[in-house]
Amino acid sequence: MAEKRLGVIGIVIEDRQVVAQVNQILHEHAAMIIGRMGLPYRERDIAVISLIVDGTTDELGALTGKLGGIPQVTVKSALTKTTTAN
Repeated sequence: MAEKRLGVIGIVIEDRQVVAQVNQILHEHAAMIIGRMGLPYRERDIAVISLIVDGTTDELGALTGKLGGIPQVTVKSALTKTTTAN
């Protein structure tokens, strides 16, 4: 069994035209998303999404890698150092 980590992922979207692409990726990885908060920052024409996640490092890496591959999207994550059994 793979060990899981709890963490937070921050996503900044600087081109609102890619929001649908970001949402599609989040939908594909919905099983490990515990909570989500999204805020449009209209004054700067950007969107910010924060996720609380629980998954293996491979799952979390796949999610952040796909998101980070989208132009004008910045992704940062912080994970717990301790793990739990799957």
